[in-house]
Amino acid sequence: MNFHTRKWIKPEDLNPNGSLFGGSLLRWIDEEAAIYAIIQLGNAQVVTKYISEINFVSSARQGDIIELGITATHFGTTSITLECHVRNKITRKSILTIDRMVFVNLGEDGTPAPHGRTEITYIKDRFDG
Repeated sequence: MNFHTRKWIKPEDLNPNGSLFGGSLLRWIDEEAAIYAIIQLGNAQVVTKYISEINFVSSARQGDIIELGITATHFGTTSITLECHVRNKITRKSILTIDRMVFVNLGEDGTPAPHGRTEITYIKDRFDG
């Protein structure tokens, strides 16, 4: 799994206990996963359909740097399934795991549409030169 997105935990990201607010983390994950799905499917019209059990393993505190790792695990006809892992950038300690996030590809009419993708593609493979 590649970890590309990093977040610096700031005071506005904290809950009353002084640790990272889970809602903030989930918002970041959903946004990053949607971007990943858009890039993989080549369509800006995707929606979150399903998120499996969310396992908060540990927390982060102000000043920590966390990183989000997302990868595709399955391509359906109109969907893509992803997994997510969040860890502390410095200590590599796991913060959260999500085994399944499903995004659905939409057509111009806003209904599920086949995307024709079957495997992960990388930016270097999408362009010549």
